[in-house]
Amino acid sequence: MPEKLLYEGKAKKLFTTEDPGLLRVEYKDDATAFNGKKFDRMEGKGQLNNAISIFFFEYLGKNQIPSHFVRRISETEQLVRSVQIVPLEVVVRNVAAGSLSKRIGWDEGRELPYPIVEFYYKDDDLGDPLLAEEHIRLLELATEEEMQELKKKGLAVNKVLRPLLEQKNIRLIDFKLEFGLDQNGGLLLADEISPDTCRFWDADTGNKMDKDRFRRDLGGVTEAYREIYQRLTGDNL
Repeated sequence: MPEKLLYEGKAKKLFTTEDPGLLRVEYKDDATAFNGKKFDRMEGKGQLNNAISIFFFEYLGKNQIPSHFVRRISETEQLVRSVQIVPLEVVVRNVAAGSLSKRIGWDEGRELPYPIVEFYYKDDDLGDPLLAEEHIRLLELATEEEMQELKKKGLAVNKVLRPLLEQKNIRLIDFKLEFGLDQNGGLLLADEISPDTCRFWDADTGNKMDKDRFRRDLGGVTEAYREIYQRLTGDNL
């Protein structure tokens, strides 16, 4: 059976494979922001996000946090388990930044007294809005049990990644996760974990090393992503 394009998003393409339980993910060089209103193409970005995501998925797997990741296929591709994506983005925040700073009036860079978890509705037409748990119940996007499990898993990822990144002199400001249900109803970490979905700041200088460089026209986007990969792995791409 030939592979078919199943879905194309802002940063990735998803293809079927001969195995109905597996999908091929291809990372693109496209850079988008503000729900696709800002767009550019940056050579090497797809390769870097693929490699960084693989690093994080493998590291989290070794720390008892399972994901949909199966194996690397190429510089820009990976094989993943087919899952039914929960239509909620799980955002874990350690430091005030971005929309949180605007909503609560705290300066960017102010440490939160404890990590917080927010839910956003995965709906491009609505602009992926922030949802209260009452809204999630109203829309029947997740059960009470699933919401608590999403929170628990999000905080578990944070607990594993923060000390790792501190060792690399990287401050983990916040990050977005997506989860999916496998064929047995198990909740697996899915999508990607990269500078596209995380805020990474240099621990000494506060220099931004993530997608905010694109959002805010700071330049040096792929260079920052490459620096993240180099700090994580000790290798160069």
